[in-house]
Amino acid sequence: MQSESQIPIAAATKRRFAVSLAVFYSAFFAVLGTHVPFFPVWLKAIGIDAVWIGIIAALPAITRFTTLPQVTAFAEKRQAIRAAIMVSALATAIGFTMVGLQQQPLALFLVYALTCTMWTPTMPLTDAYALRGVARYGLDYGPLRLWGSAAFAAGSLACGYLVDIIAPRDLIWVIVAWAVVAVAASLLLQPLDDLRHRTPERHAGKPLLRDATFWAVIASAALIQSSHIAFYTFSAINWQLQGISGLTIAVLWTLGIVAEIVVFALSPRFSLQPSTLIAIGGVIAVLRWIVTASEPPLVLLAIAQLGHGFSFGLTIVGTMNLLAQRVSSHQIARGQGYYAACNGLLGAATSIASGVIYARIGDNVYYVMAAMAAAGAILIWSARHRLTAQPQSEASGG
Repeated sequence: MQSESQIPIAAATKRRFAVSLAVFYSAFFAVLGTHVPFFPVWLKAIGIDAVWIGIIAALPAITRFTTLPQVTAFAEKRQAIRAAIMVSALATAIGFTMVGLQQQPLALFLVYALTCTMWTPTMPLTDAYALRGVARYGLDYGPLRLWGSAAFAAGSLACGYLVDIIAPRDLIWVIVAWAVVAVAASLLLQPLDDLRHRTPERHAGKPLLRDATFWAVIASAALIQSSHIAFYTFSAINWQLQGISGLTIAVLWTLGIVAEIVVFALSPRFSLQPSTLIAIGGVIAVLRWIVTASEPPLVLLAIAQLGHGFSFGLTIVGTMNLLAQRVSSHQIARGQGYYAACNGLLGAATSIASGVIYARIGDNVYYVMAAMAAAGAILIWSARHRLTAQPQSEASGG
């Protein structure tokens, strides 16, 4: 029986899939590029204190391990991943509009929680859709994903420019504008083949939950990725306190994303095992957080930011390649959901803790993040021999 990537496919069909996915990745990550660095700045501008910022910032992570797995499993069971992406994008745009109308911490918390319930499934759903397309069309994940990183950089840079021009209280409307663009982009996504006639659906999620190597992958990746939480939440605020302008903050973020784009672009040429890529990403994260904690001069800070290509980008490439190898096509949305849930559980705890820790010891919170990244690198390295044997995927791809 032919694997999905071996089935003859018209070049135009493959190109339409790749272009539409790249456009949606771009729009979705433009939202992230404005939200991640500047949503906390907006919260501070409307009078939310550091502890509340940490709690509110934990909401995306909380929904990743509460409601998100149910959404991804439901979408996969109904063979409606593409439709779920569209609904999620629309609900996100509406939700952020409502968030922008809030001023009080509790009301903002509740509205943002509802928004995150529909927003956070978008990424794992899109990655599941992408990995199905990778297997179906014989593509590589990294070159498709790099367009999202490029848009993240553009959105961050544009918002950094605006933060020195418009009132910080108006930054939420930049996020809303990009969310509306994402709704339009979701309508361009191409349908993929219905897999129900090819793969059994009964008890489809159980083998993943019993696979210790699958859990080693997602736990190690979650530790490394969650080590970025304090940076995402407090870096812009902290750099502002150090006298760094909004545009310079955006440039620092952009340097990291440029490095990430380079890693994604070159990823098809990587010959190392995916588990080794994740371990390297963890080690670079440790070094990056140690440097960042020391309040380095701007040049050294810029060099540390270039490490984002490894601490984040290389970790993502290794993780997605391992998931593509070990998770069959009809389970890929569940696999992404479990991965996002693990990220969310650890990320939520890290976000709440980082708010409390930052309020007490400031930049020294990065030493805690370095310890988390080190734990992730050690875990994946210890499991590397099991991960290189007996892949389970029907068609790896990417």
